[in-house]
Amino acid sequence: MNRDFLKDLLATPSISGHEEKIQKKALTFGKQFAEKQLVDPAGNAISVVNPQSECKVLLCGHADEIGFVVTHIDGQGRLHLAKVGGVACKLYIGSQVQIWHGDSAVSGVIATSHDLLGKEKLDVSDLLVDIGARSEEEAKKIVSVGDPVCADVQVKELLNDQFTCRALDDRTGAFVVLEAAKLAAEKGAKAGIYAATTVGEETTGRGAYYASARINPTCALAVDVTWASDAPGTDPSDTGEVKLGGGPVLCMGSAVNKPMNALLKKTAEELGMAVQWEIAAGRTGTDGDTVNMTLEGVPMALVSIPLRYMHSSVEVGSWKDLEDCIRLIAEFLVRFSAEWEKGFDFSPLAEAL
Repeated sequence: MNRDFLKDLLATPSISGHEEKIQKKALTFGKQFAEKQLVDPAGNAISVVNPQSECKVLLCGHADEIGFVVTHIDGQGRLHLAKVGGVACKLYIGSQVQIWHGDSAVSGVIATSHDLLGKEKLDVSDLLVDIGARSEEEAKKIVSVGDPVCADVQVKELLNDQFTCRALDDRTGAFVVLEAAKLAAEKGAKAGIYAATTVGEETTGRGAYYASARINPTCALAVDVTWASDAPGTDPSDTGEVKLGGGPVLCMGSAVNKPMNALLKKTAEELGMAVQWEIAAGRTGTDGDTVNMTLEGVPMALVSIPLRYMHSSVEVGSWKDLEDCIRLIAEFLVRFSAEWEKGFDFSPLAEAL
């Protein structure tokens, strides 16, 4: 597992709708193992192992992150914003941000005041970015309407092999997808593996739709983050008990294919790997939902990475969980290849016939 590669991805802002820079890095990494690479009008980057195989397994980990986009530059040179994805505005008051104008990063801060701190509810209209400009004309020399904005933070290592940064949702999933495809290729998996770092999951879901509709996969694994219930203010009774360092999280839900889940569970058991479970009574809130509903329907399972403080600039994850997710998915791909050749049946009613 290449930790430096993930740190490089996390250092690359990728606000939903502005994923090109990070996708180029995903393609560069994919060249290590891919026999073929694909791009599409949505902006997906897909690295393919065994493109000749009739069995196609789509792996989805989204490369985009939440953030803001500049909507207006006022007469004092302050930047006004719109939310991109599920942003909690309160978390950004008084924080440092980066505005990306082409390839140039412009530093700024989101203004704070006693009045703002006292407001019970904040809207994005309350957020003003100060880049130090004295006028609209001066600001427009270095930033423009439409520029993406993200929190200005760097990866920090924590105790117990944990780390923190913004955009672990779902940069870690994109990382796992690529590393798992690489490891599966090394292990000799025979199925076609389509490792897709998808775009737009936080806003439109367009990336997963484009990837699935064009590839026409046999099945899919979505890799995303999920709420860790060991964070302050969380309740394990909501969707299940999930701890950082506790291993990959499998999902019981109406959208998840039961035979695929059974093979994931069996694979983990034979690896001697602990897994955790979450419950999704309806939609999973991931690319898996989109893929599941494309074409004639695509069987889908979800592997999630435990995460504390989701949709903040201080998300916390575990290196061990990432390593285990990579191992589990890679071994699943090897075993699914063999099961497919023996006639793997995705129907939970197969034995009733």
